[in-house]
Amino acid sequence: MAKKALIVIDIQNDYFESGAYPLHGTEHTMQKNLEAMAIAKRKQIPIIHVQHFVSPEAGDGLFFYDNTYGAEIHKDILAAAPDAPVVLKRHADSFEKTNLDKLLQELHVKEILIAGMMTHNCVTHTALSPAAAKYTPKVIEACTCTTDPITHALALDAMQVRGIEMRTIDAAFA
Repeated sequence: MAKKALIVIDIQNDYFESGAYPLHGTEHTMQKNLEAMAIAKRKQIPIIHVQHFVSPEAGDGLFFYDNTYGAEIHKDILAAAPDAPVVLKRHADSFEKTNLDKLLQELHVKEILIAGMMTHNCVTHTALSPAAAKYTPKVIEACTCTTDPITHALALDAMQVRGIEMRTIDAAFA
């Protein structure tokens, strides 16, 4: 079996109810991510957190600004894998100008399981990244969410049309 890694993208405070850009279904999605993370830990599958930052120079009206509470990874997600590496990014694609590819190579990963937020942006861009192709990316559907159910469904369809497999939590770790 190919060595897997679970990539948990951008489960950060600004996406929750009191944050700067709340998404649809974040609490449910976080619980599903915690479930997937627990399975990954039991099966000794590496977990990698991804954290997005936006420079204040980018202007007003955005979120995940450097050094803010909103940019912090949600405490429950960090507590579930406190020793997991954190990849810092400034682009939707988790591979773009980050150390993610190098980290996956060091871990001898052949398959990535993608989870996190936002389905139509960072999840899609990471799954479809040219750098991701060599890792046979799969998206754990229940572990993703975005602004609303329709946008979520459209993003999932767009990835599937381009060959990205959608998995249940159980199937992802089988």
